[in-house]
Amino acid sequence: MPNIKSSIQSVKTDAERRAKNVAVKSTVKTAFRKVNDAVKAGNAEDAKSLLAVACKKIDKAAADNIYHKNAAARRKARLAHKVNAIAQ
Repeated sequence: MPNIKSSIQSVKTDAERRAKNVAVKSTVKTAFRKVNDAVKAGNAEDAKSLLAVACKKIDKAAADNIYHKNAAARRKARLAHKVNAIAQ
Protein backbone atom coordinates (compact mmCIF):
# COMPACT_ATOMS: atom_id res chain seq x y z
CA MET A 1 0.00 0.00 0.00
CA PRO A 2 1.42 3.41 -0.90
CA ASN A 3 2.11 6.13 1.64
CA ILE A 4 1.40 9.17 -0.53
CA LYS A 5 -2.19 10.37 -0.36
CA SER A 6 -2.66 10.79 -4.12
CA SER A 7 -1.28 7.29 -4.69
CA ILE A 8 -3.71 5.86 -2.15
CA GLN A 9 -6.57 7.56 -3.98
CA SER A 10 -5.25 6.25 -7.30
CA VAL A 11 -5.26 2.70 -5.97
CA LYS A 12 -8.90 3.08 -4.92
CA THR A 13 -10.06 4.59 -8.20
CA ASP A 14 -8.07 2.03 -10.19
CA ALA A 15 -9.85 -0.78 -8.34
CA GLU A 16 -13.26 0.80 -9.01
CA ARG A 17 -12.44 1.32 -12.69
CA ARG A 18 -11.14 -2.23 -13.04
CA ALA A 19 -14.29 -3.67 -11.45
CA LYS A 20 -16.46 -1.71 -13.88
CA ASN A 21 -14.35 -2.74 -16.86
CA VAL A 22 -14.44 -6.41 -15.85
CA ALA A 23 -18.23 -6.28 -15.53
CA VAL A 24 -18.66 -4.67 -18.96
CA LYS A 25 -16.23 -7.11 -20.61
CA SER A 26 -18.14 -9.98 -19.03
CA THR A 27 -21.45 -8.81 -20.50
CA VAL A 28 -19.81 -8.42 -23.92
CA LYS A 29 -18.34 -11.93 -23.72
CA THR A 30 -21.74 -13.33 -22.71
CA ALA A 31 -23.42 -11.64 -25.68
CA PHE A 32 -20.64 -12.93 -27.95
CA ARG A 33 -21.12 -16.46 -26.61
CA LYS A 34 -24.90 -16.33 -27.13
CA VAL A 35 -24.43 -15.39 -30.79
CA ASN A 36 -21.90 -18.18 -31.26
CA ASP A 37 -24.25 -20.70 -29.64
CA ALA A 38 -27.09 -19.62 -31.93
CA VAL A 39 -24.80 -19.96 -34.96
CA LYS A 40 -23.69 -23.44 -33.88
CA ALA A 41 -27.32 -24.44 -33.37
CA GLY A 42 -28.20 -23.15 -36.83
CA ASN A 43 -30.78 -20.56 -35.73
CA ALA A 44 -30.32 -17.78 -38.29
CA GLU A 45 -33.15 -15.57 -37.04
CA ASP A 46 -32.13 -15.95 -33.41
CA ALA A 47 -28.51 -15.25 -34.30
CA LYS A 48 -29.46 -12.05 -36.13
CA SER A 49 -31.40 -10.69 -33.18
CA LEU A 50 -28.62 -11.64 -30.77
CA LEU A 51 -26.09 -10.02 -33.11
CA ALA A 52 -27.88 -6.68 -32.80
CA VAL A 53 -27.77 -6.92 -29.01
CA ALA A 54 -24.09 -7.90 -29.03
CA CYS A 55 -23.17 -5.06 -31.39
CA LYS A 56 -24.91 -2.58 -29.13
CA LYS A 57 -23.00 -3.83 -26.09
CA ILE A 58 -19.70 -3.75 -27.98
CA ASP A 59 -20.40 -0.20 -29.16
CA LYS A 60 -21.16 0.94 -25.62
CA ALA A 61 -17.93 -0.63 -24.36
CA ALA A 62 -15.99 1.11 -27.12
CA ALA A 63 -17.64 4.42 -26.27
CA ASP A 64 -16.45 4.02 -22.67
CA ASN A 65 -12.90 3.23 -23.89
CA ILE A 66 -13.05 -0.29 -22.51
CA TYR A 67 -12.29 -1.59 -26.00
CA HIS A 68 -10.35 0.29 -28.66
CA LYS A 69 -12.61 1.35 -31.52
CA ASN A 70 -10.76 -0.87 -34.00
CA ALA A 71 -10.94 -3.85 -31.65
CA ALA A 72 -14.67 -3.28 -31.27
CA ALA A 73 -15.11 -3.07 -35.04
CA ARG A 74 -13.12 -6.28 -35.48
CA ARG A 75 -15.27 -8.14 -32.95
CA LYS A 76 -18.49 -6.96 -34.60
CA ALA A 77 -17.18 -7.89 -38.05
CA ARG A 78 -16.24 -11.39 -36.95
CA LEU A 79 -19.65 -11.95 -35.41
CA ALA A 80 -21.43 -10.56 -38.47
CA HIS A 81 -19.37 -12.80 -40.73
CA LYS A 82 -20.45 -15.89 -38.77
CA VAL A 83 -24.11 -14.85 -38.77
CA ASN A 84 -24.08 -14.03 -42.50
CA ALA A 85 -22.44 -17.37 -43.29
CA ILE A 86 -25.24 -19.27 -41.55
CA ALA A 87 -27.97 -17.10 -43.06
CA GLN A 88 -27.07 -18.11 -46.60
